[in-house]
Amino acid sequence: MSANELAGKHLVLGLTGGVACYKSAELTRLLIKAGASVQVVMTDSATHFITPVTMQALSGRPVYTDQWDPRIANNMAHIDLSREADAIVVVPASTNFIAKLANGLADDLLSTLCVARDCPLLVAPAMNLQMWQKPATQRNVAQIRADGITVLGPDSGSQACGEMGEGRMLEAFTICEALIAFFQPKRLAGKRVVLTAGPTFEPLDPVRGITNRSSGKMGFALARAASEAGAQVHLIAGPTAEPTPWNVARTDVQTAQQMHDAVHATIAGADIFIAVAAVADWRAAQVSTEKIKKTPGAAIPKFDFVENPDILASVAQLPQPPFCVGFAAESQDLERNAQEKRVRKHIPLLIGNIGADTFGHDDNQVIVCDAVGITVLPKADKQTLARTLIEAIAERLPHKPH
Repeated sequence: MSANELAGKHLVLGLTGGVACYKSAELTRLLIKAGASVQVVMTDSATHFITPVTMQALSGRPVYTDQWDPRIANNMAHIDLSREADAIVVVPASTNFIAKLANGLADDLLSTLCVARDCPLLVAPAMNLQMWQKPATQRNVAQIRADGITVLGPDSGSQACGEMGEGRMLEAFTICEALIAFFQPKRLAGKRVVLTAGPTFEPLDPVRGITNRSSGKMGFALARAASEAGAQVHLIAGPTAEPTPWNVARTDVQTAQQMHDAVHATIAGADIFIAVAAVADWRAAQVSTEKIKKTPGAAIPKFDFVENPDILASVAQLPQPPFCVGFAAESQDLERNAQEKRVRKHIPLLIGNIGADTFGHDDNQVIVCDAVGITVLPKADKQTLARTLIEAIAERLPHKPH
């Protein structure tokens, strides 16, 4: 997460009563690390789970709990605290507080802030499985969504009560990522994007195989950037340890053939296809069912290879293909090889780089190739670069008649 992704943003962070308040402490640190300023407001119930002293130490600002706080000269904390805010974020949002929002109740400082605001409001529900499933809670959540409030989560998993299921609050990192996404321009709103990322792995036997040094970082950054831009994103990933970005659907595969099949199972109706994965060009013609052992004096094993399907070319050749974007990781003659690849694959846009300079790294430098020519982008961290590339893709999308 970049240190400036929320630079200049001022957030009011509201805490209501729930054990998930401990995640709000971590969220505060992450928001400040991302460049935001954070003003904490707590309900009385929240102070039973975490102290205002802790939240003040983490935010670097006085914490407010009382709508009659004498530190506000005009006794209008519910007005003054929200007017400079870019958003109010309630983390955690209890069942009771969501019910207040749905019915416009304003009986404490935080609920009054939310009613009197003129900025966006986001909430992260946190409650027991049974509380989340109750018809009244679902009605209230539907109502606040209809009222324009953004609902983040909840997640499904183990809960403090010992039960397992929906209602668990999202992790602090995910909420921070969702907040960063909230403020990004929605250049791909209403679009559907399919993309590939990471390496592929072509087995030789049950324990060995052929792969490459791709970490998947660039592809995952692009998936996140496309989702931030408002697209519905399906990420098809080879073997990688990268976490799934917020609000992105993911399918995991190993081989090039599996990636090809997964792409064609999801590509129908897609507006954009971005082929970022470093796909193996060949695979073993025969895969041993047992480990190939090294035996003293025995001949060194030899392998016959067959060509893997060309995923990008196969999508570009569909009767009504999406807008196709390719990637080329070269070792030399980058501009010439990248432009030749773009023309050969019949695609409108190709991103090129030197593979050894990017695989596994957190930053990258690329060129953008289209029919007009080549643009060299400055070196940047991969998330910043991904947002620049998504903007470039959005600018080149053909305008379809309504």
